[in-house]
Amino acid sequence: MSHARAVLRFTLSLRSAGRLCSARFMEGPPHRPVSPPAMENGTAPCGEKRPPDTQETTVTEGSAKIAFPSANEVFYNPVQEFNRDLTCAVITEFARIRLGAKGIQIKVPGEKEVQKVVVDLSEQEQDKAVLKEGADPAPGNQPRTATVGEMCEEGLRVLEGLAASGLRSIRFAREVPGLRSVVANDASARAVDLIRHNVQLNEVAHLVQPSQADARMLMYQHQRVSDRFDVIDLDPYGSPAAFLDAAVQAVSEGGLLCVTCTDMAVLAGNSGETCYSKYGAMALKSRACHEMALRIVLHSLDLRANCYQRFVVPLLSISADFYIRVFVRVFTGQAKVKASASKQALVFQCVGCGAFHLQRLGKASGAPGGRVKFSAACGPPVAPECEHCGQRHQLGGPLWVEPIHDLDFVGRVLEAVSTNPGRFHTSERIRGVLSVVTEELPDVPLYYTLDQLSSTIHCSTPSLLQLRSALLHAGFRVSLSHACKNAVKTDAPASALWDIMRCWEKQCPVKRERLSETSPAFRILSVEPRMTALPAADFRLQANFTIRDDANPSSRQRGLKRFQANPEANWGPRPRARPGGKAVGEAMEDRRRLLQNKRKEPAEDLAQWAARLKTFPCKRFKKGTCQRGDQCCYSHRPLTPEATAEAAPADCPQTPNQKPPGSGATTGPGVD
Repeated sequence: MSHARAVLRFTLSLRSAGRLCSARFMEGPPHRPVSPPAMENGTAPCGEKRPPDTQETTVTEGSAKIAFPSANEVFYNPVQEFNRDLTCAVITEFARIRLGAKGIQIKVPGEKEVQKVVVDLSEQEQDKAVLKEGADPAPGNQPRTATVGEMCEEGLRVLEGLAASGLRSIRFAREVPGLRSVVANDASARAVDLIRHNVQLNEVAHLVQPSQADARMLMYQHQRVSDRFDVIDLDPYGSPAAFLDAAVQAVSEGGLLCVTCTDMAVLAGNSGETCYSKYGAMALKSRACHEMALRIVLHSLDLRANCYQRFVVPLLSISADFYIRVFVRVFTGQAKVKASASKQALVFQCVGCGAFHLQRLGKASGAPGGRVKFSAACGPPVAPECEHCGQRHQLGGPLWVEPIHDLDFVGRVLEAVSTNPGRFHTSERIRGVLSVVTEELPDVPLYYTLDQLSSTIHCSTPSLLQLRSALLHAGFRVSLSHACKNAVKTDAPASALWDIMRCWEKQCPVKRERLSETSPAFRILSVEPRMTALPAADFRLQANFTIRDDANPSSRQRGLKRFQANPEANWGPRPRARPGGKAVGEAMEDRRRLLQNKRKEPAEDLAQWAARLKTFPCKRFKKGTCQRGDQCCYSHRPLTPEATAEAAPADCPQTPNQKPPGSGATTGPGVD
């Protein structure tokens, strides 16, 4: 009996301790710079204290100064500084538009004191409202201004759903004018404590509000119109698919939604079924996989917004390094939502030659009285076999096929960055990327690549200017793409492209006897080029590869920077943050070096390599032409019939001191 009472008393004490721990967690950690141990997903042992010998590293980026733990307890990647700089530039111009409609001018450090042109990008307005330079937005009153670091009562409410260290939120507070508040949220208690410490370090407590909550629940709690955020920034580790449904509901009317995706292996077609489960579309392995990834994410955003009678308007969509970044505005309107089906399309891609065709899901046509009639589209646009190479088609999508950039808005951001180059550390790259974006054909989805067209028919590769000039001479439009430096984005049909490549192959002939009769190259080259632009004419197409002046775009002539050089060793996606920081340090670097090329045969040392070469006979010694004697690395012993059958004669190397080949090199008899 006494034993049962002891067990009961011990159980009750454990329950009371658990309630006390839960109560402390619900109340949230105290506001102090000293942090408890790392917590993943907002859970950690109660009552533990952070070890006193924990080291911190201070990082300065932009105008923010951030303290990071030396261990990998909170995620941070310095390579994404371009992402954060571009976001600050985009939100600044968005704030200029929203506050300009209220008669508030924003002041950015380093900009000239001139009135900016304010353009209303809302699709609710039929005409774009433009305020001329020098016009007073509030007649009879002194124009109000909003500066960096000051709270604006009518400013933007910003939410960073996955803040980690709070670097992005602090940069918003210190670099973007016209803000009312910035909520820096994270589910990890260790991260939230670090945010509080960094907020105090940068003296932005009047703007940045740390929050510990699940990002989805926090956004679902702000669905009411009066509680919505003007800007929501989502930069998760991996896929943002779990947060998109809550994000499209928590952003205000005409608000800005910024989304980063780093799961490029899924979006680029390596796992189509996983892409469908996350984004509702099948990704294909294609040379245009980076732009296809952008369009899949835009399709997913619009699809989730349509469930709540909302739709998205893309402002800027960027593919950079190992991630993609989209900036969209979200509006409400039942009539505009009906048009969403006609903005999505399936893609039919040939597995042989790579030619693709788009099939829209819906059709919008004019009706009497100025109305728009929506109906199902007719298709498919292709036969069961490719008309060019006879191979089958793969079906991908749906994906967004409307323009992925607002060129007016991109021009505003580009002008602001160009006139104030000292504002961001990556201003040079931002200028280069946005300049190429402004030159892209907005109404042409996807693209081909120069090496893809040449490798398909096994011919030499023409220069980029030669192919662009041939398309321009034929009467088609052509542009580059920021997503790929060898991209050929054109409105020419696939038949015209292959006609031009056939004409190029005649200048650099391919040996037809080496081609299989069932290969795409043989079937494409077996057809003579014809003028496809004029079906009634039956004469040969002679492509003109003379380089035109307008074939070289301005961004390429100026040599603008689009792709950064390797900023550091092993740069790219960083390992996920772990409690205690177990994934970073010298041990991790040693593990990387140990596992590098683990699936390849290890290289031999010089002694083993020389001994193995001595087992192979020398071809030149057999012919009597080897003059190296004992210094030859191959065997000069006379061969017996049994040895001749076992090993083929080898040739002498050109140099006496041969190094062992690298891992994976072909070795054995007959190797020079």
